[in-house]
Amino acid sequence: MKDKICRIMQAVKEKRPLIHCITNPISITQCANTVLSAGGRPIMAEHPEEAPEITSSAQALMLNLGNITDARRESMKLSAKTAAENNVPFILDVCGAACLSSRREYALSLTELAVPSVIKGNYSEIMALYSNVHRASGVDADPTLRLEALELAAAELARKLGTVVLASGGTDIVTDGRRITHIKNGTPQLSTITGTGCMQGALCAAYLSAADAFSAAVSACAVFGICGQLAETDKGSGSFFIGLHDALSTVGASEVQKYTDLEEKEIEEV
Repeated sequence: MKDKICRIMQAVKEKRPLIHCITNPISITQCANTVLSAGGRPIMAEHPEEAPEITSSAQALMLNLGNITDARRESMKLSAKTAAENNVPFILDVCGAACLSSRREYALSLTELAVPSVIKGNYSEIMALYSNVHRASGVDADPTLRLEALELAAAELARKLGTVVLASGGTDIVTDGRRITHIKNGTPQLSTITGTGCMQGALCAAYLSAADAFSAAVSACAVFGICGQLAETDKGSGSFFIGLHDALSTVGASEVQKYTDLEEKEIEEV
């Protein structure tokens, strides 16, 4: 897998794909810079009259439900439909689905319109998509969720929707319902700045332009986690933020080979 991650990273840099991101203003700059750091070309068109046209010419699409507005709700529906019609891979980040029933319902309505290549969320957000009784406070994951329960929910959700599920947390989980990978890269310091989950999603979108959904999701988790580790500092969150962007723009094959920490396994029973 390490060699595959390196190939995906190189392919994005060589292809310079156009990555369309419809995301929230809280992290829009970080997402654009993440795509740039990966070698892609970000475009952030979110008006309903513009979004479908941009999506049709993009090599991948990211939809992020954070800080949602009526205009972005409409644009995301139009872009999801356009992506499906034009075979554009896309990732749906279900930010807030665990604390707001309206976002959960909207996220599920998007999956009925067009199945995302990857559905991404933190542990609580993925659990909320799987079970409508699960709730969380704010956009933070419930710390009491057990990894085993989350694995089961993510795998069943992936099989039900026919997609890849990325559940982000202390250990990132990627599954397509048949196999599951734990990615253990990262640092608690990632939670000290806003938008890191969105950035991980943007990186996954960039990798979707050059790889299958499962490989793109695993690669994004590993590379983003490694960059977090490389940026660790005792100077505070401001210095960490700068270091994270520095790492994203300089990380290469040597760091991937040295630091990637993952565990792969097949799911025996469906």
